[in-house]
Amino acid sequence: IKDEDSGYNKNLFCIPKHYEEDIERVFIPHGLILDRTERLARDIMQDMGSHHIVALCVLKGGYKFFADLLDHIKALNQNGDKSVPITVDFVRTKSYC
Repeated sequence: IKDEDSGYNKNLFCIPKHYEEDIERVFIPHGLILDRTERLARDIMQDMGSHHIVALCVLKGGYKFFADLLDHIKALNQNGDKSVPITVDFVRTKSYC
């Protein structure tokens, strides 16, 4: 996204009523995020080859992205020629220390 990009009009999206006054424009549509997450999963599977994947989620803010990414990786793992072992773990950090 370029600095001068003005984003998309919020009227093009379904915004919950309690956020309508807080949002002026949408810079990254949800569909674009989903598409990029799927592409990232494909890149990870290609780069890792048949190596064991260790996935570490930083709680709490990264959980939704992490879950979506793992869903794509698992789907690729099930539909691929080979099954790659995946280990999942979580870490919680404090940003106010």
